[in-house]
Amino acid sequence: MKLLLFVTGRGTGGDAVIAYNILKTLESRGIMGEIVLDYSAQGYYFKKHNMSWLKSSIPAAGGHAASKLSLFKAGLKTIKAIIVGCHLIKKEKADGVIGIIGGGSVIGCLSAKLAHVPAVGIVSTPTDTKISLKCNNTILLPESPFFTTKDTINISKYHVKREYLPIREDIVCGDKNNILDKLTDKYDANKKSILFASGSTLFEDMAKAARNYARENDDVNIFVIGAPLHEGINEIIDHPNIINLGYVNYIDDLYDLVDLAVITDDGLTLHETIACKIPVVVVIGVKYGRYHGLSKIFEGAIIESNVDNITYNINKALNDYSSMKRAVSKYSRDILESSEKIIDFISSHII
Repeated sequence: MKLLLFVTGRGTGGDAVIAYNILKTLESRGIMGEIVLDYSAQGYYFKKHNMSWLKSSIPAAGGHAASKLSLFKAGLKTIKAIIVGCHLIKKEKADGVIGIIGGGSVIGCLSAKLAHVPAVGIVSTPTDTKISLKCNNTILLPESPFFTTKDTINISKYHVKREYLPIREDIVCGDKNNILDKLTDKYDANKKSILFASGSTLFEDMAKAARNYARENDDVNIFVIGAPLHEGINEIIDHPNIINLGYVNYIDDLYDLVDLAVITDDGLTLHETIACKIPVVVVIGVKYGRYHGLSKIFEGAIIESNVDNITYNINKALNDYSSMKRAVSKYSRDILESSEKIIDFISSHII
């Protein structure tokens, strides 16, 4: 049994991590899988794990931030990409396809259709959701517009399942004692710790949120992580009350240290922090104006905020900490089990 995992993007961010987590869960069950990336993808995340990948054409439209123009341009490339993908499936003698988010889902699933092999689409954007629901069995991730739809029977003639993002189960096994020597002398073990993060990349509005909070609060440890999106971001977070850790490779241990996470309302970081039972404040609109409303899905565990009122909402979270901690604990187990549940669904419809 061999499955191809078509993955959108550059092979560096959250989509790559999702694909990797799914692949590893497949392998734990004795199922062979191979990653497929666009010709132009750098694949840094997979290189880090000493993995190779197959190449095909997987045009991107911009995901949740896609414009009509970017969708149109991606659409023009789609027919050729589907044909190339079909040839790859046949060349590799694949038994099925997993299309992972955005272009990975669209091209993977349509290529599988042309190659006459089964596929499962794992979707999160409006475009990939619409196409997957019409073509094959589908897993709806929380960012998909249909995730909160109560009636999944009538939205597709295929089987549909809602599931949280697949994360590493050992994400909850970090130990803060491993990183105490990595922290600056600004760190005070007697104070609560707050993490500001927008993923592996630090976006400007998240940096501004950290700066705004730091200006008014010196009774907590304020950690900021991520590689700056541009050079000016380092100037924003250059503040006596901010501990700038930059890009980190010890996120598990950092999760064990912090009491509250201030992050964006999307992606793996949100799922990881909730799995670690860390209450969350989400700063909306950080990534190109995106808004997913995930506070409705993780009710009671998340408080939404803008950059301008970040101090009020963080202090509200700290005041309501006990109730938020109870709420976030309710979702932890389901998130940790998401990888296995996704593979159960794939197994029942492809294998």
